[in-house]
Amino acid sequence: MKLTPHDETMMLKTPFHSRCEAACEINMWEDWKGYTSAQAYTEVEKEYFAVRNATGVFDISPMMKYRITGPEAGEYLNRLVTRDMRKINVGRVAYAIWCDDDGKVMDDGTVFRLGENDYRLCAYARCLDWLMWTADGFDVDITDETADVAALAVQGPTSCTIFRNMGFEGLENLKPFGMTTFPFKESTVMISRTGFTGDLGYEIWIKPDLAESLWDALFEAGKLYGIQPIGGYALDMLRTEAGFLQAGVDFVPAEEAVRIGRSRSPFELGLGWLVSFDKPIFNGRRALLREKNNGSEYAFVYLDVDGNKPAEHAFIYTDSKASKEVGTVTTAAWCPTAKSNVAFAQVDAKYGKLGQELVAEIYYERELKWTRVMAKCTVVKGPVFDPPRKRQTPAPAF
Repeated sequence: MKLTPHDETMMLKTPFHSRCEAACEINMWEDWKGYTSAQAYTEVEKEYFAVRNATGVFDISPMMKYRITGPEAGEYLNRLVTRDMRKINVGRVAYAIWCDDDGKVMDDGTVFRLGENDYRLCAYARCLDWLMWTADGFDVDITDETADVAALAVQGPTSCTIFRNMGFEGLENLKPFGMTTFPFKESTVMISRTGFTGDLGYEIWIKPDLAESLWDALFEAGKLYGIQPIGGYALDMLRTEAGFLQAGVDFVPAEEAVRIGRSRSPFELGLGWLVSFDKPIFNGRRALLREKNNGSEYAFVYLDVDGNKPAEHAFIYTDSKASKEVGTVTTAAWCPTAKSNVAFAQVDAKYGKLGQELVAEIYYERELKWTRVMAKCTVVKGPVFDPPRKRQTPAPAF
């Protein structure tokens, strides 16, 4: 008997899928929260350099998007996240994290303040249940609008020029973490100066039925400016070079942790600057205040690793003869633009100071032969790629 798959059992497709599929020459896909998402279109290195030298386009439609409205939407969000949302004005975007009652990070994301009592929360993980539970007692409405909003990340030095070629004049004056709207077809698009690459770039938000028209207009405007689609592999290289953490990779969201001690607090992820103790109540405040006073168990560090072999999943030791590890690498990559061998690691707190010298146990395979290297590494400050153009206003024309 021949079985016919039903729609509800198949992978979902984003509103841009027809264009992504046509561009994906090597047919390399992955599952992003139930959606078909390209891992690579042609060559990973080519896509990486498109963002650093021209413009790369990444389909971010599968990202979870929650609309939060109602008379107490602001108060609710201020209770949910650790950052003081009272300081975020209409038309601005804020990077934020939210914790459980033990002060462990549930997830991170961006909060768009669309109106006085109108917000959009974008997140890595599905968290509608958690949002609804924490909304108890607040006069708010929370809607999952993931499928109702199509979105692209348009990143790289020529991105602003391409948008201006589409008629979006004045976009160059948009400040980082700002957002604005422009007419498009018979509707409008929202453009925010946000992204996950650490470069000059934008994210554009539109109704799904206009997605294909937007893609076509974007690539027509950018054909002389090096525009090309990029996949998840290139994006991972870019975000590593820019020093951005990824949930599920660099930390275990608290709700997903199975074993005790595997989740982390904002302080243990280097995100203590997002914790505002000058507001009275938020999830995890008591536990975080206690940790701030007593100290953290772990530290998140950026490592500059000797050599050119990425320290993927490596154990970290104090020296080459030590028998007990003091940390583990969560992300590692050779970063072409910065010419650096970079690693993110979680280490015992006492080894997290700048300048601390450590050793990474690296294994790599060439022609079926595995080689073990004990590579020296040093704790360094912040990302290895931080170009002025990513925050320059007006945005430079390339």
